[in-house]
Amino acid sequence: MSDFTNEQLAELDKESLIGIILELRQIIIQQAARIQALEDQLAKNSHNSGKPPSSDGLKKPQPKSLREKGKRANGGQKGHQGHTLEMVAQPDYIEVHTVEECPHCQADLAAVVAEAVEKRQVFDVPPLRLEVTEHQAESKCCPNCGQIVNGTFPSEVTQPTQYGARLKAQAVYLQVYQLLPLARISELFADFYGHKPSEALLLSASHTAAQQVVPVLQMIKTQLVAAEVAHYDESGLRVAGKLHWLHVIGTKSLTYYAAHAKRGQKALWDIGILPFFRGRAVHDAWISYFQFKNCLHALCNAHHLRELRFIFEQYQQSWAQEMAQLLVAIKAEVEGAPVDANSLLPERIAHYEQCYDAIIQRGLAANPPPEQTALLKRGPKKQSPPKNLLDRLQTYKAETLAFMSDFRVPFDNNLAERDVRMVKVKQKVSGAFRTTEGAQAFCALRSYISTVRKQGGSVIQAIYDALLGQPFMPAVQEQAE
Repeated sequence: MSDFTNEQLAELDKESLIGIILELRQIIIQQAARIQALEDQLAKNSHNSGKPPSSDGLKKPQPKSLREKGKRANGGQKGHQGHTLEMVAQPDYIEVHTVEECPHCQADLAAVVAEAVEKRQVFDVPPLRLEVTEHQAESKCCPNCGQIVNGTFPSEVTQPTQYGARLKAQAVYLQVYQLLPLARISELFADFYGHKPSEALLLSASHTAAQQVVPVLQMIKTQLVAAEVAHYDESGLRVAGKLHWLHVIGTKSLTYYAAHAKRGQKALWDIGILPFFRGRAVHDAWISYFQFKNCLHALCNAHHLRELRFIFEQYQQSWAQEMAQLLVAIKAEVEGAPVDANSLLPERIAHYEQCYDAIIQRGLAANPPPEQTALLKRGPKKQSPPKNLLDRLQTYKAETLAFMSDFRVPFDNNLAERDVRMVKVKQKVSGAFRTTEGAQAFCALRSYISTVRKQGGSVIQAIYDALLGQPFMPAVQEQAE
């Protein structure tokens, strides 16, 4: 809009002035929306949005939990199994501290028989060193036919000198489970064992282990497809200098990771679990998940609680706090239901649905649809965060409240978020994956290790077994997760 002096404005007719006022009004509306969006962005943190805690900076926000404060004391609860260090019946070594003389009168006590012994045990590791096993294959001349016959080395012994499977298993464990960088693993081995394997050898061990667990990954995928409830999540991942996506699908006993260049339907089809899934998919309402109609869906209410807190704090809309309190109240009643119950009673479900609908209507009354602007643009109209959240809660009411009508469905998607978290820690430690192959190998091994861990197996032993060609196989799940 052109600038006008007071004299020029005074000469304009009424219609021209009205046009200028309407144009200014439109500019003010656009700028107000932009300011509100910037204020919303500044107001978001890990407690009122999906931002990770690491983005909060040095000034951490004080959490304002909507849950009722627990009545239990801090520390271990009654019935909690402790882990006190207990004496063993057969120690590896015994050191006897004899009494040679009396400290009072200096009498010789060397030949006096002890009347009692006080025992104390020290648990420690022996000095670390590598054991070298030399394999010798004989060569003999057969006296019958005169042919030279050579002894056969074990299949895993292929070089004149090489590191064994146990050390390689430790290297994979430190890379994939403890998330140490390659340089630090080499330094650790040098300090512990006096040997510093190359980074190339460490990477080779991981790739070998990843190839050995391929049958396990297929079994994990098969069981996830058959699961009654599974958790889905995705997060950004830097691979070869470009943005990729980490996808995770999991249950209480299974985990599957996949790195893919895409986030949406193409990635989900290539992974090959959700398109054939017939159970209940728990996720954070990413629109690509809803494109699959072959299964039921459930939404993460932990996300809803954070968003509702943001709406209440930033926009001072009371309906958001009421909805948060309602969800927490339903969760408490579900947790207090009889052990053999599968859902809340029908009358309680009806009561909560009625309360839910009433809160939605109060929220919609406070957030009418956006006005039609003079400048028409293609696509849906831009809405405020409160209106967007209300529309989602109204559209996906059944998915939001699924946890009260089917106790197999959890209140939130925290299981998948916990599975994602450690891979994000790996990215923080290493910065990014240098190659697609490296990212895929890491995801394969992390799927294997996470499943082993969930099923109570030993991670280091499972890696060792995989390197020997005998990987851990997940137990078949006979009941709902």
